[in-house]
Amino acid sequence: MSESKLAGQFFDAAIGLLRQVRDEEAESIAAAGTLFADTVEAGGRLFVFGAGHSSLPAQDVVYRAGGLALMNLLVVPGVVGVDVMPATLGSALERVDGLAAAVLDTSPATAGDVLVIISLSGRNALPVEMALNARALGLKVVGLTSVAYAQETKSRHVSGTFLKDHCDVVIDSHIAVGDAELAADGVEAPFGPASTVVTSAVMQAVVATAAGELAVRGVQPPMLRSGNVDGGHDWNGRVMTEYADRIFYRH
Repeated sequence: MSESKLAGQFFDAAIGLLRQVRDEEAESIAAAGTLFADTVEAGGRLFVFGAGHSSLPAQDVVYRAGGLALMNLLVVPGVVGVDVMPATLGSALERVDGLAAAVLDTSPATAGDVLVIISLSGRNALPVEMALNARALGLKVVGLTSVAYAQETKSRHVSGTFLKDHCDVVIDSHIAVGDAELAADGVEAPFGPASTVVTSAVMQAVVATAAGELAVRGVQPPMLRSGNVDGGHDWNGRVMTEYADRIFYRH
């Protein structure tokens, strides 16, 4: 099989997943966007968290041209992407009990805010405890996860539950267990993960929904412009000054 054919198969698989999520998760995406809009209008703050590669779609909506200025990355040291050595340490930290509580207790997140938790499997201690503790503190929780993992794997949290069990809104990414869309002769393991493509698109869809909902209500959504267009820096400076008490990535 040629490399070009495999490339086309990956694009087809990713496009198929995007269409499935668009059609089957429209209601959940709308609910998450409305929750964002409600929180912005009420003076609350927006946070997003993901561990390992699930941090990529989380980072994609923070300080992003065309994005909401109020999106803040909730950082857990050692699990943001693959920024630790060895990289396997990040995976180990996801299974550590109590880490999520310590992070939330020292974060600026408070009752009335929204926290998006992105976790493909939703089975590790960190995302489960993050959701449990966030709701206990009075935050609303949006979970972006693959529900298939809850059906086909066992939880690694002491409660036996998954991220999806502790959310106000759940968006199913519809990614199959294993996160690999391709197989080929001569390649012993499945390959072609599509979770980042899908979850990044979902996050942008939620932000777009929130912006539109705020506009309908007559509230100007605090969007950022590209710093590479004329006037972009001045625009962003004004937005960040106006919403300084709700933006935490500047400090």
